[in-house]
Order: sequence, then structure tokens, then C-alpha cells
Amino acid sequence: MPKVIEWVGAREEDIVWRYPREDIAWGDVLVVHEYEAAVFFRDGKAYDVFRAGRHVLTTANLPLLTKVLSAIAGYDKAPFRATVIFVSLKQFQGKFGSQGQTKELAPLKFYGSFWFRIEEPNLFVNEVVGGQGAYTTGSLQEFLRGYFNERLIDTLSQYSLIEVYGKLDETSFLVKNALYDAFRRIGLELIDVKFEGIDTTPEWRDRIFFLRTGVSASEVLRMQTVQRAAESLSKSPGAAVGAGIAVIPPLFQQPAAQPQQLTLCPKCGFQNPSTARFCQNCGAPLQAAGIQCPKCGTTNPPGAKFCINCGSPLQSLIKCPKCGSEVQPGAKFCQNCGERLA
Repeated sequence: MPKVIEWVGAREEDIVWRYPREDIAWGDVLVVHEYEAAVFFRDGKAYDVFRAGRHVLTTANLPLLTKVLSAIAGYDKAPFRATVIFVSLKQFQGKFGSQGQTKELAPLKFYGSFWFRIEEPNLFVNEVVGGQGAYTTGSLQEFLRGYFNERLIDTLSQYSLIEVYGKLDETSFLVKNALYDAFRRIGLELIDVKFEGIDTTPEWRDRIFFLRTGVSASEVLRMQTVQRAAESLSKSPGAAVGAGIAVIPPLFQQPAAQPQQLTLCPKCGFQNPSTARFCQNCGAPLQAAGIQCPKCGTTNPPGAKFCINCGSPLQSLIKCPKCGSEVQPGAKFCQNCGERLA
């Protein structure tokens, strides 16, 4: 009498079930319920797939398996051996969670859920059920969790911590797109991904806070160096206050800016760098105009008597040939005796 091959007592959370007997006879009845598929599996390969309905097994509706069995004499009359694997085509929820790192090597802890369904039963049975030996829902969920985590870690390593940490919804969308093809390769459709929690170490969490407020990454690293130095000093036996003052202030101190010497344009009065040859405002020549200080080399405006940078006199005084008094260059008469000067 033909036997009935059927998945009886399937629960809502069950994804896969293997029919316990492998001896199949022609004429046996295969019953496949709605939202199910039955796959005939033999010698490590999936063959014919049956969808919902009541099927009497014949060589006509098992063409792929029949082709393999045809090498056996009397195959169309004698029973044959094959594994019937039932899979549910409903939508299921899986869990993920692991530890990884971002592209700046920041440690990252995450967990959440993903939703999937079996899209190609024969491919799924080949790659996962038969290929991985995952014949139960528990072992299948465990495999998918590891499969998801492995590819998620690789995906998150391509993003910065602030991108991942501050935009969970966008990160979920990016992850879904990145893992969609990976799931299709094993016969699954990845429907949705949702992060339920994501975290990093306290040190990196503080760094995110400062980066969001506009502090540069180098400044954040400097501040953290100060903090570690202070903690180290406070734990040192016999550490004096003076030692802390000697180490910490240089870390806080910003590099002192060197004063830049300027040259006034004789035409428009614009302040230019001392190395400039032409005015950056009007283009007038600078080096040829004005008086160069003999002490510091700064070029001063024409007619200047003292250097605008160091205050040194710019013109040497001359002496009156009659009384010996010092007279400014260019004077026609001595201011002391009235002697006419050449």
C-alpha cells in the first residue's frame, strides 16, 4: 500500500524538517501544505522540488532524480533511496550579535534581528541543509546567525564609528543592501535588518562626543593623552605635585605661533609678509620702496626715521663741521650754530 509522505505537526517557528524514512516507492503520495516546499535530496545534491499539493510519485514528476536512477536496472519498479526535506516558505526572524571594529579600528559591540524567507528551496537545501548538515531549525538558526555575523563584521569595518554609532536606521539599511546578495547565494531573501543595540568602549564613546561638538581628531587624542598621563601620575608612589606640573602643562599648551614680520605697502598701506616682493592688495613693488632697517632687516615706509619692528634709527646722523653737533641728514643749516651745511 502506498505510504503518505507529509510534514505533520509543523510549528510556527519550524523552518525545516526531514522525513525520517529514506526508502521511497513509486506510487507513494507526497502531501505538501501551503507555504511549504519538498525537496528530494540524494548523494549530497538536491533534485526535484514540489510545491503545495498532493503528488503521486512517478518518473514523470521526478525527472531529475529519474535521470540519476536510470543507471540502475529496474529502477522504475523497485523502491529507491532519497531524503525528502520539507522547508517552510514563511517569513522568519533571526538574531545576530557579535563584536567587530570600524575602519579606524574602534571596537564595536552590536546585536539585533533580521528577517528572511526561503526563496529557492533547491539552492537552500544544497548550500545549507545538506551542505552544512543543518537538518533542524535550531542548527539552521545557528548557522544563519554565524553567516550573518561574519558578513556584518566585514561590512561594518568599512565605516567610521561616528557613522555607525549615530545613524542606526541608515546603518541597518546599508547592512541590508550589503548582505542581500550574500543571502541570495544560499537561496534566501533578506527582507529586513534592525539594529537593537550598538556600543563601544568608554574611551571611544567619549571621543564620539568631542568629535560631534566639532573638536578635531588630533585634539581628542591629545586630551586623552593628558588624561592617561594624569591618571598615571596619580597612581605613582610618591608622585609629587611638581612632577605633575612638569609633565601635564606641555600637553595642554598649544604650539606658540611665531610673530610674522610685515611690510607696509608704500602705495596703499596694506600689510604684507616681509618676504613679499609685491603688494598682495594693489600689486605695487615692495622691496624697492621704503627704508630697510640695518638691525632687523624690516622694510619701512619711505621717510620713516625709526624701524616699525624694532625701533632702531633708520638714518645715521651727521656732525656739523663748525661746532660738532649732530644734525639730521638732509639739513641745510646746523640747528646749534647756524653753519651752512653742504
